[in-house]
Amino acid sequence: MYRVFLYVGRPRQIFRWLVTGVLLASASVPASEGLSFDHAVSLALRQSLELQAESAWVEAARQAEGPADTLPDPTLILGLDNVPVEGPDRYSLSGDVMTMQRIGVMQRFPNRSKRKARAEGAELRTSLTEAAEAATRLAVLRQTAVAWIERHVLDQQLTLLDELFEENRLFDDAVRARLSAGQGKVAESVAPRQEAAALLGRRDALLARQRQAEARLMRWLGEAGGLPLIGDAPTFAIDAGQLLQGLDQHPALEMAQRQAAMARAAADEARAAKKPDWALTLAYMNREDVSDMAMLQVNVDLPLFSGSRQGPRIAAAEAERRALEVGAEAVKREQQAMLRADLAEYERLVRALARQRELLIPLAREKTELTEAAWRGGDGSLAELVRARSEWLDARLTAIDLMGQRDMAAAALHFTYGHPGMAGEEHDHEH
Repeated sequence: MYRVFLYVGRPRQIFRWLVTGVLLASASVPASEGLSFDHAVSLALRQSLELQAESAWVEAARQAEGPADTLPDPTLILGLDNVPVEGPDRYSLSGDVMTMQRIGVMQRFPNRSKRKARAEGAELRTSLTEAAEAATRLAVLRQTAVAWIERHVLDQQLTLLDELFEENRLFDDAVRARLSAGQGKVAESVAPRQEAAALLGRRDALLARQRQAEARLMRWLGEAGGLPLIGDAPTFAIDAGQLLQGLDQHPALEMAQRQAAMARAAADEARAAKKPDWALTLAYMNREDVSDMAMLQVNVDLPLFSGSRQGPRIAAAEAERRALEVGAEAVKREQQAMLRADLAEYERLVRALARQRELLIPLAREKTELTEAAWRGGDGSLAELVRARSEWLDARLTAIDLMGQRDMAAAALHFTYGHPGMAGEEHDHEH
């Protein structure tokens, strides 16, 4: 931040030197590098740590899909059967013909419904992480766009203030010329310097806000966020009907719907637990000095007490499913309400900007010109002229601010509800 101090009572040249120093400081940024809007959003997508984390979650979910419906690993069986524990052959592996060394394999087979529900749950988990990634992508785009536009607006306001310093110099010359001609009061010579001091105060406030906006942009772009901005802010075409129709594809709603679908798959898996799983065991038994033996065994689960075991789990899963389905509908209503509110605010800003440009700025300019003409003719006061000039400045700064608010609202609508396919897409630019 550049700080300028205006010492009252010093020669007039001091504040001119200070103003000149401020202008030179603002021009010292190299113009060889710059950051356009499209470059900013593209860079944010490449550098976002949040997106990298979401991509890792998507990859994890995809890797988990394959094993979801596979059979459990087989179980190796090693054992000793019919080993005597009494008598002269106790603990002997060869003293009794019934003593056997067993080796075998057991494979469990979950029922088909359970495996299908697990597979569906894994696929839905992947789609949920993909929706979360899409939501994060939109959030990164939206916040980067808003930060770029905010800083762009402040740059424009600072440029306007820099131009007004030259107008202030001409104003000071006019006041001194009038005093030299024997017109006006000596105290009027202070007014231009007071106006310059007020401009410097406004400039300091805008510089502070500019640094804050730059910090927000660097949050997403790193050091590139501190580069000078180049190009115009894009003007997005906002179609309220199209945005409302496309709301069903909004990532937040898709996430809620997929969570509900995952709950349905979990309920299906809970119901499948009422169907028996089974297992197949194949073993080979070795005996000393006599023939070996083989064994084939089938195990079947008996879900006989479903009322106190599977039943409560099914009821819990169904309750969770209902809660998430209702929650998905609530998310849809919330998104609809937010979209309508955002559209109303955007339309208000469009009207306010048009009114500021077409009515209030021309009126403020006309008032300034009339007041200045009256002052030069000796019929008006310098205080009235200073107030008129301040109102004209406020009108122009307000127009820039409204334009920025409109552009930020449009960018937020576009990147929240418009579902852009990629950064760097075509934009309509207002020149």
